[in-house]
Amino acid sequence: MKIFNNREAIHHYLDDLRSAGKSIGFVPTMGALHAGHLSLIEAARGKTDIVVCSIFVNPTQFNDKKDLENYPRPIEEDLQKLRAFNCDVLFLPEVDEMYNSSEFWKIELGNLDKILEGKIRPGHYQGVTQIVKKLFDTVKPDYAFFGQKDYQQIMVIAHMVNKLKIRVKLVICPIIREDDGLAMSSRNVYLLPGQRKQALALYKSLTLAQELFKTESLKQIKEKVNAFLRSCPGIETEYFEIFNARTFEPITSKRATTMIALVAARIGKIRIIDNMYLNKENLY
Repeated sequence: MKIFNNREAIHHYLDDLRSAGKSIGFVPTMGALHAGHLSLIEAARGKTDIVVCSIFVNPTQFNDKKDLENYPRPIEEDLQKLRAFNCDVLFLPEVDEMYNSSEFWKIELGNLDKILEGKIRPGHYQGVTQIVKKLFDTVKPDYAFFGQKDYQQIMVIAHMVNKLKIRVKLVICPIIREDDGLAMSSRNVYLLPGQRKQALALYKSLTLAQELFKTESLKQIKEKVNAFLRSCPGIETEYFEIFNARTFEPITSKRATTMIALVAARIGKIRIIDNMYLNKENLY
């Protein structure tokens, strides 16, 4: 695995591979890699000739300085995992390689940064789009691979790609879960054993919604799922919503092509998000 810290160096290296007819698959991450990230590496390996991963803890997408400071950075473990999964290229830049002090970024995201995660974490998606645009410009991938767990983020990036006419195809990959259903996340390491058990309420709420979807109205589903979440100890629900998975807008009818339920909650100081398609047709 080749490791680059410099944008220009990796850009030229990949340009040479592209000129030789190789296709580029890209997996952007913030490190603290788990099986979910590695499944994206596998997906990229199956679809492209050269697999590129980036590890960069992006400061502009953090609302809380302490959250940024405390974000896990087990780089040696990450390197071992990437080598084991045959990643070809790692881009591992420092902050000053990606940003300078005079930069300004603002992209119109419509309603995407005003609802759900965008409402709770103002400015977060501006930071996400800023860094992803820089990474796309650097790597110039044919395909970029993202996990379904951060579904709203994928919708935001798709909006940016379309708006700025970036030549990359986005691939959404399934959520990878622990054996008990908990969606894998780098933040799960912060959960105490008791909290880890409480966090399963999010997965259970989504499977309940999927089951209720067969017979109940959308209103009834929301009422019953929210009642279930209220009954779960240690869970401070931030939202449970059902959206059109293609347009990422709230739905009022079950006639939408593909529907997705999204949930977010706090367990102590840790935020957990999760989602699940409600009807069988999905976007893979």
